[in-house]
Amino acid sequence: MTTYTPSDDLNLALALAGEADLVSLDRFRALDLVVTTKPDRTPVTDADQAVERVIRNGILAARPDDSILGEEFGTEGSGSRQWIIDPIDGTTNFMRGVPIWGTLIALAIDGVPVVGVVSSPALGKRWWAATGHGAWAQAHGEDAAQIRVSGIDTLDHAALSYNSITGWDDAGRLDSVLALSRSVWRARAIGDMWPYMLLAEGAIDIVGEFDLKPYDMAALIPIVQEAGGVFTSVDGEPGPWHGSALATNGVLHDTVLAKLRQ
Repeated sequence: MTTYTPSDDLNLALALAGEADLVSLDRFRALDLVVTTKPDRTPVTDADQAVERVIRNGILAARPDDSILGEEFGTEGSGSRQWIIDPIDGTTNFMRGVPIWGTLIALAIDGVPVVGVVSSPALGKRWWAATGHGAWAQAHGEDAAQIRVSGIDTLDHAALSYNSITGWDDAGRLDSVLALSRSVWRARAIGDMWPYMLLAEGAIDIVGEFDLKPYDMAALIPIVQEAGGVFTSVDGEPGPWHGSALATNGVLHDTVLAKLRQ
């Protein structure tokens, strides 16, 4: 079996993100966008499906021995190397013409995400990381720059994105997130992948939410971690496999976990 370096895999993910952006931007705000409802009653557009096909085809051509987990077409193949795809994270924003959405591409080895790319062409920005290679961001027309989480070390100076108050309520954790929101300097509901990227850039200090799937989180984890942050479930479990996310600048992580357990 061919051995690939983290740089090899990251370069592949970046190339696939570039191809995906061409497809998604072409369908963004298209008047003939086709929207249907999946069995779980969530919406899916023809763009979601087209983007995932492009990424899957690229992976199958370049890494035929790897497995794939995608939101729209499920699992394909088996093995310790698994590509995890959310073709359009923020489908409801996409279908309403809101530019906060992006393509998420991750590679997990033995269940641990080691490469992550988040590409948001409507915002004109892309973020990426591979374990041991730092976290990077690039705005359209600018050079790539390494990014880093904030150094905020007290809750009363911290900014929180709780993403969806309904998600916390449905999980039976409304009281805990309200208590956390009263402890921080500023609390806002910024949705989907964007608040995690703002955290990696040092603009937000805490992000948390429920009702997530592995493909919602896998690409975010290497970026947050390589930027110096910590990413777990709301209960402190590592990885994208536990249905919730809590990302912080690292300094605040134990404090936030304790607050949410009260």
